[in-house]
Amino acid sequence: MTKDELHRYIEESKGNESNICQICAYKEGKMVYSDTWHDYKKNDCVHIMSATKSIMSLLIGIALDKGKIGSIDDKVLDYFPDYKVKRGEKTIYDVTIKHLLTMRAPYKGKGDPWSKVCSSDNWTYASLDFLGGRNGLTDEFNYKTVCLHILTGILYKATNIKTVDYANKYLFEPLGIKTHTNYYAETAEEHKQFTIEKTPKENVWFSDTDGLGTPGYGLCMSAEDMAKIGQLCLNKGVYNGKRIISASWIEEMTCPRAIENQNWQDMEYGYLWWILNREKNIYAALGNSGNVIYINPEKNIVFAVASYFKPTVMDRADFIRKYIEPFVCELT
Repeated sequence: MTKDELHRYIEESKGNESNICQICAYKEGKMVYSDTWHDYKKNDCVHIMSATKSIMSLLIGIALDKGKIGSIDDKVLDYFPDYKVKRGEKTIYDVTIKHLLTMRAPYKGKGDPWSKVCSSDNWTYASLDFLGGRNGLTDEFNYKTVCLHILTGILYKATNIKTVDYANKYLFEPLGIKTHTNYYAETAEEHKQFTIEKTPKENVWFSDTDGLGTPGYGLCMSAEDMAKIGQLCLNKGVYNGKRIISASWIEEMTCPRAIENQNWQDMEYGYLWWILNREKNIYAALGNSGNVIYINPEKNIVFAVASYFKPTVMDRADFIRKYIEPFVCELT
């Protein structure tokens, strides 16, 4: 497949690929491919949805490298000494940062309590209200998005720097990614529109009432900037010759852990990164609507796909393997 054929295939797609706005690819450390659709420009941003989680993992790693966070085995409540635990609750005292990073933290109730958290005055403490429960630490995979807000609260407590400012200083700026600002929705309708609208976005990070970026979703980036994140990971924390994050964190972050519930297409999980192939160490940041940062160390390639909202598209692993990977591997 040629570049023109790939462009036309996506442009004419009526199925899962119809919402792709940008694709960028690196091979052997160099950008070898970049294209856009739907009147998007290469510097326009999309809401990368849950791929935001993987960026948050990098920020936690940087804070660990700098000694701001002691260990991922730290108890969550160590960072919130003023939080008042609900009467009778015991499990929350044993929950660690690692439980959050691996989606093994226990919560009360089913699903994500979006309304209760996002309508509260303190999203972090509202999320803590759901942490724990009578079943104790079961170590079961329990994927959450809004309750992951506890992580952004930990980062702030540890560094005294707001999420977006920390990302700008220690991750985005060193990668040459444009400075991001907070975006706060005044109403539930505005919150919804932020997620579902199809028009390009600015370089923003959705935030709570305290200006803390949401760690489970809400970051807006271009495919080219997403690919820079992927290249940083592929290079074990080094970008353009500069160490940004430790190699040990990249290795630990992408160490696969099996998911007992096989509703996740046999994928495994690291620290907020999906492991697609244990043997080849292929891993990815995956967001709803098909937003992907795909990293294949064996072939020394990185792909990033940015897409506007389309709820029926969960990931693009098959599309990448069938169309993008063979195409990029042939490029020189």
